[in-house]
Formats: sequence, structure tokens, C-alpha cells
Amino acid sequence: MRIPAIPGFDPEAFQKYFKNTGWLMFGKVLSLIVGIFIAKFLGPHDFGDLSVATAFAAIIAAVGTLGLDSFVIREVLDEPAKRDEILGTAFWMRLAVSLVLVPASVLIYIFSRSIAEQQGTDLTLIITFCASALLFKSFNIIDSYFQSQVRSKFVVQVQNVCLILSSIIKITFVLLKLPLVYFAFALVIDGLMLAIGLVIIYHRDKLHIRNWTFKTHRAKSLLSKSWPLILSAVMVTLYMQIDILMLKHFAGSTEAGIYSSAARISESWYFIPVAIVTSVFPAIIHARKTDPPRYQKRLQNLYDLLIIISVPVALVVSVGADTFIHLVYGDQFQGAGIMLSIHIWSGIFVFLGSASGQYLLAEGYTMISFYRTAVGAIINILLNLWLIPLYGGLGASIATLIAYFSATFFILVFARTRHQGLKMLKSLFLISLIQKIPRR
Repeated sequence: MRIPAIPGFDPEAFQKYFKNTGWLMFGKVLSLIVGIFIAKFLGPHDFGDLSVATAFAAIIAAVGTLGLDSFVIREVLDEPAKRDEILGTAFWMRLAVSLVLVPASVLIYIFSRSIAEQQGTDLTLIITFCASALLFKSFNIIDSYFQSQVRSKFVVQVQNVCLILSSIIKITFVLLKLPLVYFAFALVIDGLMLAIGLVIIYHRDKLHIRNWTFKTHRAKSLLSKSWPLILSAVMVTLYMQIDILMLKHFAGSTEAGIYSSAARISESWYFIPVAIVTSVFPAIIHARKTDPPRYQKRLQNLYDLLIIISVPVALVVSVGADTFIHLVYGDQFQGAGIMLSIHIWSGIFVFLGSASGQYLLAEGYTMISFYRTAVGAIINILLNLWLIPLYGGLGASIATLIAYFSATFFILVFARTRHQGLKMLKSLFLISLIQKIPRR
């Protein structure tokens, strides 16, 4: 893969990152293909119910992580001799919270479902299975340990082995024409397989989870540091998932399924900005310390690069959305094309948001980062309340686009970050790119 020469962009770093994360990208592509296969089999209604259940479980899971992952990495690096205490305390905290959240999430669904839902498809068992997968996510603490040792490749290998096995199981369920509940149960199997795989590689490192210990003082210390991240995680998940839940409530399962089919394709390339930003940001941070003007120039170049990639893709997909949906899903998901043609433009602001998010972290503006996520979530909910009853999934697509735009450019509100918002606007309207064209 040859990358064009772009000012401020390091092709070698980019290619190295892609080489190191090739399996990760393979996993994302495989997940998309299997997801499309399942959607075509289930049809809009059942796929909508499955999407609602997984969205509901994702919001619960955002609380269950307790925001501990990044702090566990830092704690293990700071106190390697206390590894078993740190990992053990974090594990038991997450497991205890998950044991409370699983039944709580089922009860929340039972008491919040509408009369129509009570008379129609009962999602209680589906929700139970999707939420139960949260129990196994407690073992993701092992992933944090390997990240602290800069050995994440072992975790990625386990994840992809599990993904391949999971894909085989789900495709088998499709071939056997099993009902929806089996695909929800498959999520429990996914969690169990990954937990077993993580334990295996941890023991292969001549370490044992039986040595993990729980310390109250450590638990208090971790919680005191991580609670803002819990709020941020919940806001991010609400931001990403609330539209599906609201579609189910206002427009029904079929509309939620049609929208989910479009959103799945639209969001399938969101790993690209993460890859780019991860590859180039170390050089940008270095410039911040040594050459501030160059730092600002490299940030502008990064925004330009993300626009160069995202706008043409959004334009092509938007124009050919109906044809694309027909080729991928057939005739079952009528109406998904117009949703995709609007939703795909949200990717532009996801790209810019990935870069500006790293800028906020580098500058220590963590609360501004939280505020803009919260603003995006609130705008998304309010617009969904207005637009979904009127336009269904199309309204949800419009709400998502406006919310992503608002959150991305929320930094214009603050004097400290306004210049970055202006840089992104210059890239969005191609002003900075035009200024780079050589004049004769």
C-alpha cells in the first residue's frame, strides 16, 4: 500500500501501523460481512430487535467497565510489583458491578417497554442474553495488562481466533434457520470464548489469575480516578446507540432494523481515522514540545488529510446509496438507501472528531472533551424526539448527522480551543487546501 506524500504525514508510520493492525482490520471486515449475512437472514423486524437488544446492552456495558482500563495500564506501569493486586481489584470490581447490572438491565427493560411490546415480541430473553455477555467482559482486565507491556498483538490474535469461531457458529445458525434467540445467545458464547482465550494467554505468560487479590484501598483509589471516565463512556454510548432504542419505541422493530442496516455500513469505516490519527499523532506531539508553529501546521495538515479521505467517500456512497443497499441486502431493507445517503456524511465529523479529540487530550482539556460528548448526546436525543415520530429512520439519520457536527465543532465555544475549531472549518470548506495550491 503506497501512501501519497502529504505535508505533516508520515507514510512509513502509517504503513507500519497498518501492518501491525492487519489482523484487527481483518476482524472488522469479517464482522461486517457476518453481520450483513445475519441481517439478510433475520429480516428487518428481527434484525431490529437484535439491534435494540445489543444497543441496550452496550449502554449497560458502558457503566460496567467502570472506566478502569486506562487506569489499570497506568497503575501496572507505575507499580509493577503490585500487578496481582491491581488486576485482581479491578477484576472483582467489574465482576461485582456486572452481577448487579445484568438483572437490573432486564428489570429496566421489563418496566420500560411499551404496551405494544408487551403484546408483541417479548425481548426479555434476548436482552438477558445480550446483557449476560457483560459478565465475561470483566476478563478484559487481562487486555489492559498486555497493553501495559506493549504486547497487545497476543490479545488481537485471541480476539480474531474467537471472531472466526464466532462467525462459524453464527453462519451455522443461519444455515440451520434458527430463531432470533440463538443469535442473542451467540453473544454470550462470544464473551465466554474471549474470556477463556485471555486467561489462556495470561497463564501462558507463566502468570495465574488465582494470585489476584482484592484490596479495598486500591478499589477506592481506582474509583476516585475513573468516575469521570464512567460518565464519558455512558455519554459516548448514548451518543452512538440511543437512536436505535428510540426508533424501536416510536417506530417499531422493522424501522429500527432498516436503520441499523444502513448505520452498520456507514460506521464500518470508522476505524480508518483511528488508524491515521494513531500513526501520525506521536510526531505531532513531538512538534508541540519542540516547535509550536510546526505543531499547529501539522494539526492543520492532519485535518486536511482526513477531509481528503472522508468527503469523496461520503459523496460516492451518498450518490449510490440505493444501489449499494440493494447489492448488499437485496430488496428486504427498502428505505435504507436514503438513510445511508445521509448517515454516511456523519463520518466526516467522526474523522475530524478523532483528531481533535487527541488534541484535547494532549492539551489536557479532558472536561471540554466530556462536555462536547455530552452536548452531542443531548442534541441527538432531542432531535430524535422530534424527528423520529415524523420521519422514522430518516429522522434518526438527520439527527445523528446534526449531533455529530455539533459535537465536533463544540470546541468553538471555548476561547482556548476556538482556533482548532477554525482550523477544522478551514479544512471542511477546503480553504486550507486551496491555499496550498502553488501559485504561478
